[in-house]
Amino acid sequence: MIYNFKPLNFDKVSLILSLIVPFLILGPFFPDLIVSVSSLFFLYYVFKNRDFYFFFNIPIITFFIFCIYCVLVSIFVAEDMMLSLESSLFYFRAGVFCCLIWYLIDKNKNILTYFYYTLILSFLVLIIDGFFQYITGQNILGFPVGDHNRISSFFGDELVMGSFLSRLLPLLYALYLVKTKQKFENYFMVLIIVLVHILIFISGERSSFLFLILTSFFIIFLLKGNSFLKLIILVTSIISIFFIALNSPKLSQRMFVGPALDMGILKKIDQNPKQQNSIESNKLIIFSPAHDSLIRTAYNMFEDEPLFGHGPKMFRIMCKDKKYAQGMSPCMTHPHNFYVQLLAETGIIGFLFLFSGLLYVLFTASKQFKTVILSQKRFLTNYQVCLLAGIFISVWPLSPNGNFFNNWLMIIYSLPVGFYLQSIYSKNKVIEERKI
Repeated sequence: MIYNFKPLNFDKVSLILSLIVPFLILGPFFPDLIVSVSSLFFLYYVFKNRDFYFFFNIPIITFFIFCIYCVLVSIFVAEDMMLSLESSLFYFRAGVFCCLIWYLIDKNKNILTYFYYTLILSFLVLIIDGFFQYITGQNILGFPVGDHNRISSFFGDELVMGSFLSRLLPLLYALYLVKTKQKFENYFMVLIIVLVHILIFISGERSSFLFLILTSFFIIFLLKGNSFLKLIILVTSIISIFFIALNSPKLSQRMFVGPALDMGILKKIDQNPKQQNSIESNKLIIFSPAHDSLIRTAYNMFEDEPLFGHGPKMFRIMCKDKKYAQGMSPCMTHPHNFYVQLLAETGIIGFLFLFSGLLYVLFTASKQFKTVILSQKRFLTNYQVCLLAGIFISVWPLSPNGNFFNNWLMIIYSLPVGFYLQSIYSKNKVIEERKI
């Protein structure tokens, strides 16, 4: 007997799923619960109705092969199988979650509106509270600023506010383009975007600020039309950030001077000769001394097991081994770079999964850029360009980032993928863009 789930209210399901955005601010528990339960329900629906259409495309098939591979590495290679399986066994739900988003968009376009408003609401809350915390030293609920006097709003000691904003901003761009809106909403969106740019900068999260820059240039060069809006946003944000940097030596030190000193681009003036000689004798520093230590340790692990790696979640164990450890702080839960982590934990085979994603984005972006330069029929819609920008910063290799298998991060970088897959592969993929 084939079940068709007629009582299912797709509008309510879409609304509930969109609430994952504000829940991400509160921590990983509720978002992970929503993803896990909704993914299991969706799998049940698919198998009962024999509707496997969503899974028969190259990106999803490739992802599930990667998940199976990670499980096998956890079982047969990892030193601590059970610990490794904590990361790999249920990682497939990220792909199922992407397909669920695709399915719901096909069934109910209102999900686009729901996600748009939950994003706007979440961004507004963080903007208000973030600037309040920047001015007063504590957020509205009385929580002090995070570690190292950095702005974190409701994220508290988890200094990921900038990551949340920068990674979800491209999705907000995309949904804004397809929303029916009044003229005043255009000005409101410009204000939101400018304030988000400033807030990411004052959060002190350097990787998030880099993601913001990458997103801005990606969209500016690949988006067709809307030149005035792009110029206003870019110029206003640059001017605002410039004046904040001039009036905040601590921010300037952290965002610009500190990284330049860490990587050896600038040299400290006040150093004794011994320190100076020590610094000059060092190799090229990757990002910072701490990051450099983690990355070199992870690379040593890769060299030892280049094909299969040591197993997901094994960096935290293997980095304690003296034959891998290198530098001042060689051990943490992960090496703070997706590509290096996959090399160390899943070997060259696992690494190729993420690298293929980067190659796809670059190839697709180049085709879009060609249509823009030659004024040809565009390869991607503006909606798709914004979604691709969100994927681009997730696969960008040259920056520190979190744990690739982290549930919170997994949900955030799955969101634009789900919308993008629907726009590319769906039988019902036409989403009308609105003029600004």
